[in-house]
Amino acid sequence: MIIGSAYPLRGGLAAYNERLAKAFLEQGYQVTIYTFSLQYPSLLFPGKTQYSTEPAPSGLDIRVKINSISPFNWIKVGKEISELKPDLVIIKFWIPFMAPCLGKVARMIRKNGHTRVISILDNIIPHEHKPGDRMLVKYFVNGVDGFVAMSDSVMKDLRQFDNEKPCVFNPHPLYDNFGEPISKETARKALSLGVDEKIILFFGFIRDYKGLDLLLKAMAHPEIRKAGIRLLVAGEFYTNAKPYLDLIKENGLEQSVILSNDFIPDSQVASYFCAADLVVQPYKTATQSGVTQIAYHFEIPMITTNVGGLAEIVPDGKVGYVVEPDIDQIAKGILRFYQEKDHLDFRKYIQEEKGKYSWERMLSAIHNLR
Repeated sequence: MIIGSAYPLRGGLAAYNERLAKAFLEQGYQVTIYTFSLQYPSLLFPGKTQYSTEPAPSGLDIRVKINSISPFNWIKVGKEISELKPDLVIIKFWIPFMAPCLGKVARMIRKNGHTRVISILDNIIPHEHKPGDRMLVKYFVNGVDGFVAMSDSVMKDLRQFDNEKPCVFNPHPLYDNFGEPISKETARKALSLGVDEKIILFFGFIRDYKGLDLLLKAMAHPEIRKAGIRLLVAGEFYTNAKPYLDLIKENGLEQSVILSNDFIPDSQVASYFCAADLVVQPYKTATQSGVTQIAYHFEIPMITTNVGGLAEIVPDGKVGYVVEPDIDQIAKGILRFYQEKDHLDFRKYIQEEKGKYSWERMLSAIHNLR
């Protein structure tokens, strides 16, 4: 059983849990996902909508049950799952806000003396800190039996809260659920981009820690302007958009930056990645990123910053480049890519590396904790 975001909710967490469920189904397991009837109160949600406009994923048993802010619901759902006595429950954990809900549900489940509760950790210490975060995280950590950390930095962070419970490291598997790669010509036609343009991509929800401001400032570098490189920003603002729009205007980047600031539905993800020469992740802080694994799936080279666990899975000079979270370094990395792309076989290395990130390996890591 999997507890976490899933359809009708949208986004990377839902995509992850649904793909994990399919991986278990492929190995012959019976799988149920318990997802949220209320994930975030509207007051706390920074985007336009929490819900998908795509069709429901086929073949999955998804039960919309959990209210993240109702303790009575946590007890009810926890008791319901406990009475079902699943052999294994997997909880995807990503922010302290969810700790009371998920921690209570986990405690209720474990009362049956049969079910083992494992958590897959996106983060354990949040990128954007708030008072009380550590107390909430401690409550959640104490309520489960073991952990899968998707980066070495998250595993180290976990040990600030628990040194006893088992934890294994397994990187984020490939996001291969967005369809097969398409030709660059087809992708660019779909997005009304020129076939011969130099296009780099920033993809995903826009939050301050992701460093889009650094990338916009890098786009103002004289050599990048001279090279005619354009930046495609694909993702919804989850922060105040004004500082970013001001940067574009102040630096005269209106023709160099293409904004696509609605949520990108699953059916369009392939077009954005396959249209790009290069994916840039200019994060200021990070643990790991699903964007990396989408880029691996579509075999697009990457530039990532040397923060958190990002550099762990982007071999420098092979599948792309690792740079410091610095405007000049990001600009130099982009220019280096265009100087070297005809001489380095990035796709060959990407194809070699992506084999490390299978869902079978993730399932094996989970089984090793049981």
